[in-house]
Amino acid sequence: MKHALNGFSTLALAAAMTAMSTLSALADGPILVTSAEDSGEGTLRAALEAASKSEGLTQVLIATDGNIEIKSTLDYAGTAPLAILGKGQTVKTSVDTNLFNISQGADLTVTELNLEGPGKFNIENQGGTGKGIFVDVRDDQTGTVTFILDDVEISGFADYGVLISDCDVVENCGAGRGGKGNGSPASILVRLNDVKIDDVGNGHFDADGLRVDERGPGDIFFYAKDSEFTHAGADGIELDEGQEGGVFATAVDSRFDDNGNYCDGKLLESFLPKEAEGEFEDGAFKEADVPAKVTGSPDDSCFEHEVELYESGSVKEYEISIDYDDGFDIDEAGPGDLWALIVDTSVKGNHDEGLDFGEEGEGNLKLGVWNVDAKDNTDDALKMVESEDGDLSALLAKLTSKNNGGYGAAFKQIDEGTLNVTVDQSRTADNDDGDETGLKVEQVGTGEATLRIIASEFKDGIKAKNVNVIEE
Repeated sequence: MKHALNGFSTLALAAAMTAMSTLSALADGPILVTSAEDSGEGTLRAALEAASKSEGLTQVLIATDGNIEIKSTLDYAGTAPLAILGKGQTVKTSVDTNLFNISQGADLTVTELNLEGPGKFNIENQGGTGKGIFVDVRDDQTGTVTFILDDVEISGFADYGVLISDCDVVENCGAGRGGKGNGSPASILVRLNDVKIDDVGNGHFDADGLRVDERGPGDIFFYAKDSEFTHAGADGIELDEGQEGGVFATAVDSRFDDNGNYCDGKLLESFLPKEAEGEFEDGAFKEADVPAKVTGSPDDSCFEHEVELYESGSVKEYEISIDYDDGFDIDEAGPGDLWALIVDTSVKGNHDEGLDFGEEGEGNLKLGVWNVDAKDNTDDALKMVESEDGDLSALLAKLTSKNNGGYGAAFKQIDEGTLNVTVDQSRTADNDDGDETGLKVEQVGTGEATLRIIASEFKDGIKAKNVNVIEE
């Protein structure tokens, strides 16, 4: 599995680098931005309007010495690839609006540029749908949509820092598992190098640092290196793939820290009912007696209201809770695999899970973790769930997982399929209540399950259910 994951990582990076190398080879003469004004001759807005008419790749070179402030969205309506090349300037807006719209799904490269929104958003100072970059994939698009950021900082937007949508209901698409909408046949390739996405999504419920929604038969290829995803209102990164296609994600030398607190617990806890959860015998509790959904809070969307019934119609259990979010969240549903490789990375202080990966339907989940520091997350540091007809294979090497509110790492395989987890030179301590909370490996389905432990220490214990445990 290690060789397969490393091989895919190399493949994804090579594809991204090939896309970048073609920029110079295929580009017409560049368009220079010489004015920092909002509009008019020599401005960025005028350059994008001119580039929209091109049938080939256009390079826009921002040559201004000062920053650029705009009052309305900068739109690129072309279908040909676009490269915006800066030299460290900031393009900013004090208006709650999208900074860049790529409205026809064009390939986009941005280098050495900062994108800055109004900032100071929170649940008590909510915003609209202003994003740093919005890429809307065309319904008939084919091939691969390429999105590359290099030496870019994005901050201060009420909604997503980046949203790439291959989904015909756009922001109502939902997660991969059970998500709505249809999409194009195209795949999506995201390559991030030296990227910082910070303080976005804090003016709107469920707005992530960077989100990719992919529907239809395409795949998601994601590669991040030397990048930081911090203080997003929802997930630092969310990749959602539904229908046919898989997700192949690599993060190296990166940070997924302090995300998921738009739904401010200190402010919202007082709106929870006195009996926020319950579990009952069959026939003991009626659905009509479950506390009503929360209303009248600063944002009622922040409350999850889950009820599970017996076949008789009586309540088996219910829970009303505040909906926090994760550091890095991947959902893959339908035919297709989920492969993830996380190396030399920090996953700390997120208000739900640190890494939360789920694969459902025909396909497998493969995970490689090397030298990851996972601490102080409110729930599980790592949560991996494979359901329906698929295998779950994971290798954890040099993982440190401490002081998390849930398990140090949790793996669950449901329905048919095998479960194989190897833990090597890893350490857990002080997770949840310390009673078998360092590592949880659970096989709920019918396949074989093996946990192999090599030179590792679990001060807070291991919980293994229907699993053959081998210690070496």
